[in-house]
Amino acid sequence: MDASPLIFLLFVAISTSECSETAEPLCEDIELIRSHRLEGEAYHVMFVFQNDLPHNETTWYKTDSKIEYISSDKKNRVHYHGGELFFLNLQPEDSGLYTARHINSSSGKCRLYKVKLNVHNAHDQRKYLYGEVEKSDNNIEIECPDPVKYTCEKFGGDFTWYKDFNLLQGNNNLPTLWVKDADKNKEGIYTCMCTWPYNHKMYNSSGSRKLKVLEKSIAKCEILSPVNKEQFANEGFGIKLNCSVYCGINFDLDCKARWQPANKRDGYNTTTKLIMEDRTKNIISTAVLTIDKVSAKDFLNNFECIADCYYERNTANLTLKRRESVTPLIVAPVCVLFVCAFAAVLVKCFAIDLALFFRRFFPLSSHRGDARLYDAYVVYQMQSTDKVTEETLSQFVTQILPSVLEKKCGYRLFIHGRDDIPGEDRLELVEDSIEQSRRLMVVLTPGSGSKPEITDQCPASTQNSVIGGFDWQVGIHHALVQREMSVILIQLGDTGPQGYTDLPVGLQHLIRKSAPLKWPNGSRGAAAWNSRFWKRVRYLMPATPARKCSPSAII
Repeated sequence: MDASPLIFLLFVAISTSECSETAEPLCEDIELIRSHRLEGEAYHVMFVFQNDLPHNETTWYKTDSKIEYISSDKKNRVHYHGGELFFLNLQPEDSGLYTARHINSSSGKCRLYKVKLNVHNAHDQRKYLYGEVEKSDNNIEIECPDPVKYTCEKFGGDFTWYKDFNLLQGNNNLPTLWVKDADKNKEGIYTCMCTWPYNHKMYNSSGSRKLKVLEKSIAKCEILSPVNKEQFANEGFGIKLNCSVYCGINFDLDCKARWQPANKRDGYNTTTKLIMEDRTKNIISTAVLTIDKVSAKDFLNNFECIADCYYERNTANLTLKRRESVTPLIVAPVCVLFVCAFAAVLVKCFAIDLALFFRRFFPLSSHRGDARLYDAYVVYQMQSTDKVTEETLSQFVTQILPSVLEKKCGYRLFIHGRDDIPGEDRLELVEDSIEQSRRLMVVLTPGSGSKPEITDQCPASTQNSVIGGFDWQVGIHHALVQREMSVILIQLGDTGPQGYTDLPVGLQHLIRKSAPLKWPNGSRGAAAWNSRFWKRVRYLMPATPARKCSPSAII
């Protein structure tokens, strides 16, 4: 009767009674092999104790969710023979952890050897390789992976080689494959296939490696830096000088960069490093000379960059040049920038003052040839206003506006009630007066537009809308449609909760284009002709008053 099952049951009993005084010591984990194999192939694994211990001291079992005993019968597809474990036709369900338990009969020590097996589909062969072979030689040697090579040699199998899973022609029945005249076209996956006999049957085992052909070794001895013969430096400051040498591709034999100053002194430190660029495999040697503090003597010194290669030497000389002070280069642009910013602020804050100042020296020719009689036609609304607003509007239109623009600034205004000719047709008077005016000055009050007469439609009664009705429509028509005159908007008091929504659409359009000038009623100096409000009004008025252009009396 085979004693292996009894030994296995004994091992389970011992494992479950570790606290017992009679329990044997725990087994020691010695080795773990991780193996990725392909479905349908054969797999053979053996540990070092095979030739040292009797077969009956070895027990194999599979440990995943439960412990499964492995048979030692060679007729089974999966079986063991001493320290050897055989899978004669791998199946996906064979994946798992396999353990060989060893007991040394002389010492009584217990050891565990484990194999973590993963069985994959044949289509996954590219994912599980035995590493890469990266070389730049003309003839590259590719070894058959050890598990396949060992099995093939042990059982006297035959080797066959494949490239990218296509059979290679020629005599390739050796465990080593030589790829001659290797170049980029020879790159790929090389598979070593072993066909080996066991129990009068033939089985296949394979292992693949990826070949990557590197650039051929090329020896060079070129100085990359310094490029110029002079380098600027600041006296009293530290500086680093680079001496870089291109040694070639995949070649670093006796290639070194170094600095050799003509006159050495304390404060010179040199470091050298050799770097291979990952992608291009270029070899560059760099020597860095660090000068802690540049002195006047360093500007008279000569620094020689030397490239020492095994077959030649190249040199490049470098001298330091004192860098001119950068203070003037910084101060001048800062001053220009400051002046420009200051000028921009002045223009922004005093643009209207400057425009009014230069009007007297540079009058526009178009204004000189304008023969219209009035500088502005003043329109306003007296209806639908409270008593306070009416008094404020009357004072502004009849007293303040003429006293500043006419008496102090010389402009000529047309104001209803003051410049009407008795008995003349009202509509004709409005038409003629607006045509003879350069500007349309609209005075807005909180009641502007609250009555039906201030609409875009013609008023029903001329008598009810001579002020704030027909003249508004004619003026807006000239400003928006005929574009013959500009509009000056002046706001007296607050606009009210409805804002300008009650005004005619055309007038609302003008307000959106240019916000009204708000009359600062009650403010100190508001009536002065040189106040900010009147400067803005004068800026919008014609540059040359009509009174100067047409000095004759208006009949």
